[in-house]
Amino acid sequence: MNPFRKVILISLIGLIALVSLPACSPQSSDVHLNMTSMDQMPAEVQSAPVTVQEAYQFASANPDLMKNIPCYCGCGNVGHTSNYNCYVESQDDKGNFRWDSHALGCSICVDITQDAMRLLKDGKSPQEIRASIDQTYSKYGPSNIP
Repeated sequence: MNPFRKVILISLIGLIALVSLPACSPQSSDVHLNMTSMDQMPAEVQSAPVTVQEAYQFASANPDLMKNIPCYCGCGNVGHTSNYNCYVESQDDKGNFRWDSHALGCSICVDITQDAMRLLKDGKSPQEIRASIDQTYSKYGPSNIP
């Protein structure tokens, strides 16, 4: 075999091997999200569309993040002070939830939570998630975070 062809062949094999390697950066699907068990959800949530179910599960399991994510649907008028309040009214010392039904009928609340989930899976920090939510949803009205 001619030396030039040999170099081309080895280079081609190396290129194929390199392209076949998995990426070193974490993939979205590699990140596990904390989710409250569906059996803790009220019947209305259990019978809701999957995106709504996931939003309730995620929001309730991630209060530290979601209490710092605003909602832009106008729910500040009913006393909500974050996107978390669209799902959870309160939680007692034993961990039992008192649910808020608002997000069952509000696509903006659910979209904000789904975006937060996606951004967290993409490796974004809480500050980056907040900035993205503010940029995307502020066109709908004022933030409900005082």
